[in-house]
Amino acid sequence: MDTYSITRQFADSWALLALFVFFIGMVIWVFRPGSTRTYKDTANIPFRHDDKPAATVADAQSKEARQ
Repeated sequence: MDTYSITRQFADSWALLALFVFFIGMVIWVFRPGSTRTYKDTANIPFRHDDKPAATVADAQSKEARQ
């Protein structure tokens, strides 16, 4: 058998099964019971500092230098 046939046969059987198992594992990981709070917290990052932007490291250093 040539290399293409061996690779094609592997891709049609075991690689397909491995990718399907990986996909199912990722779906289970995303929809696990404890992940809701984490994803809601991540989704709200842009709205945390609604009245002013978050302070950066440079802002904190310049504030320290002024004191």
